Amino acid sequence: MKKITRRQALGTAAGAATALGLTGLVACDAAKPSPAPDPKAQPGVSTSGLSIPANGIDEVFEGRRIQISLAKGGGGHEGHGLPAWPTIKIDGNELHIMRNADGTWVSVINHYETFPDPVAAARAAVRTLQGGHLAPFAPEGAAQ
Repeated sequence: MKKITRRQALGTAAGAATALGLTGLVACDAAKPSPAPDPKAQPGVSTSGLSIPANGIDEVFEGRRIQISLAKGGGGHEGHGLPAWPTIKIDGNELHIMRNADGTWVSVINHYETFPDPVAAARAAVRTLQGGHLAPFAPEGAAQ
């Protein structure tokens, strides 16, 4: 019969410890109670954990007007069963945003920084612009 080497024993022990740790983590996460819904929350569409009211958001942040509305059908994909997509405007010019696979958001202004929701992305863009204006965006092939 072949004897087990130290390397094999160490690998088996490390694998077993990892499996036990993951099992405990999953059990702990499953035992966590889910948060109760907020009765004061405004009805709207949930977009990556952010509840945007049906009439949108209109606020002034650091002297700039931020407007967020929901475009039906996931940003021009009407009829494909996609959720509503937020449209963000800063002083009337659209700020293009993108949702990452992990649920975070990036904007064309802060492309290498992620944000938990579209409102945080819009506010960060205002801070980054430092009083500058957001240039109007014309999609490819659009008449200018």
